[in-house]
Amino acid sequence: MNRRSFLASSLVPAFALPSAAQDALKTRPRLRTGLNCYSFRKELAAKTMTYDDVIRRAVEWDVDGVDMTVYWMPSTGPEFTLPLRRFAYNMGVEIYSISVRSELTKSSPSDRRKEVESLYRWIDVANSLGASHIRVFGGNVPKGVTEEQAVPWVVECLQRSADYAATKGVILGLENHGGICTRAERILEMVNKVNSPWVAVNLDTGNFRTEAFKQIELALPQSVNIQVKVEMLDDSGKRVRQDWDRVVRLIAASGYKGYLALEYEAEESALQAVPRLMAQLRELTRKYSA
Repeated sequence: MNRRSFLASSLVPAFALPSAAQDALKTRPRLRTGLNCYSFRKELAAKTMTYDDVIRRAVEWDVDGVDMTVYWMPSTGPEFTLPLRRFAYNMGVEIYSISVRSELTKSSPSDRRKEVESLYRWIDVANSLGASHIRVFGGNVPKGVTEEQAVPWVVECLQRSADYAATKGVILGLENHGGICTRAERILEMVNKVNSPWVAVNLDTGNFRTEAFKQIELALPQSVNIQVKVEMLDDSGKRVRQDWDRVVRLIAASGYKGYLALEYEAEESALQAVPRLMAQLRELTRKYSA
């Protein structure tokens, strides 16, 4: 045996984890705190806050990363994205995701092509910001069309977008945002049909309209980003305060590794409520990452 072969054969066992350790790694959660810019939609729209300000607040509130909802960006060109990326890095905050609008249920092939082209552009924006994830919407089912008819259109758009996303290292997360993505079963069906490592689920814990905890649990194994809401609908359709301890416990039990981003939509002023809520979320992520 020559020296190179000897070194290769002797080093492999040293670096390989035993199967028990590999299983433990898969099931052990690693939860990080995130802040979704949509929480400050009023302030960003009114220009009383900037995206730089959101980064500053993340530092102040000890938040690990930011999900950049793109709706109020003054530009998507490098003159905006690259300084923001540098600023976030220097502040020790990861821009890990962006959130965009999309409508992948268009019946017209030309309209679907436009949706795909739009996602191509957002993939470039995510890449410029250093983000590895994009939250996308499936869209509403057009009148006169069944969900079953619309499913292949969503799958087509995601497959074509995934091919480009793969070249940039960006994952597309399909969110339970209503429309064709109202129920976990349908979302998982479409994600599985796309059959790409670059397409997964963006789980919003407050968006399911019925059997919320059951559907959250169903979606978790394929979730790569999670947005946490203050409120949710209970089984009677009543809007109630979400039991965060129960939610985070479920997430941790699935072995999830990634961000839990607060997306604040309640009535109290975000600048007053979000610091308090981020402290609660941070405590829970630490409690269940242990």
